[in-house]
Amino acid sequence: MDRSPISIAFGGLIAMAVGIGIGRFVYTPILPPMLGALGLSKATAGLIASANFAGYLVGALGATRATLPGSRRLWLLGALLASTATTGAMGFSASVPAFVLLRFAGGVASALALILSSAVVLDRLTAAGRPGLSALHFAGVGVGITVSAGLVAALLRGGGDWAMMWRVSGAVSLMGALAVALLVPAGPETPVVNRPSGSAPRDPGLRRMTVAYGLFGFGYVITATFLVAIVRATPAIRHLEPVIWIVVGLAAAPSVWFWSLLGRRIGLAAAFGVPALAEAAGVLASVVWPSAVGICAAAGLVGGTFMGLTALGLMRGRELASGDPRRVMATMTGAFGVGQIVGPALAGVVSDVTGGFGVPSVAAAVALVMAAWLGRR
Repeated sequence: MDRSPISIAFGGLIAMAVGIGIGRFVYTPILPPMLGALGLSKATAGLIASANFAGYLVGALGATRATLPGSRRLWLLGALLASTATTGAMGFSASVPAFVLLRFAGGVASALALILSSAVVLDRLTAAGRPGLSALHFAGVGVGITVSAGLVAALLRGGGDWAMMWRVSGAVSLMGALAVALLVPAGPETPVVNRPSGSAPRDPGLRRMTVAYGLFGFGYVITATFLVAIVRATPAIRHLEPVIWIVVGLAAAPSVWFWSLLGRRIGLAAAFGVPALAEAAGVLASVVWPSAVGICAAAGLVGGTFMGLTALGLMRGRELASGDPRRVMATMTGAFGVGQIVGPALAGVVSDVTGGFGVPSVAAAVALVMAAWLGRR
């Protein structure tokens, strides 16, 4: 059954919303109620977050290096169902080991959902002569963050506990996965062309970009994991807890389109540094400007840059690669993944010792400034 390019793009949007916006990031608004109800330390919260990012790294590297047998669409639907199951199952346990295992599995599913949905949807949009609709596909991350943040806020206002938040998020994800099955029907797939593997990052510019990408992974993830917890712990802005993650989602939705446009205008190397510096300012604002304006600026700057930086970094890596870029992409994804894994775990431990997220957030901002400098050429 044929679908219009717009329907397929909306299918991609929903897939990204389910796999990334909800599956990967709903932990952030649910974390404060979990901490309060279960008495988890910040170090434990960081460990659970790092498990998810470790799973994402495993899934991304596996999908980048290997050709999956069979239909990519079926693999995509399987990944979305796995993300749905692991999200909902978080609400049926109070065991830290179970949380770690579920978030790891959910991270693998999120990575597969991102890579497979992009492969299937973008191939079909290109074949239909509508590649510009890819911006709609990537807007799904921000849409998923916004929808899940609204759900959590409504449940919080209605007296729902953290377990219910996970279960409802899982139910919404299931509805989204079914919508993707309808909007992205089975069809011909672009054959995979075997090309010589690209070299590992030996070019100095490629090495710098790889390090910059890893620093970016470390720099954004601390605020992306603990922003709502920071708001809850700050009396002057605690009333913003229900809406601050919504601000992140709204800023993220158009960000890939905006930063990609800038990349085409001024070049990818120059464009990478701009959002990296903006994100550094947002990370700092989250801890040094404890006011409504400051925390909203932090949410807007971080939300409006992290997906754009993800896209610009990989686009720059492809630009510098020779031959088949999969090895370069895998190396950059690995560097990014290590940064993501280290960030939450380290921030949680330091927060327990210092009583706040000031020190890890300053370290994250410094990492982003270094990323901007390294990626500039």
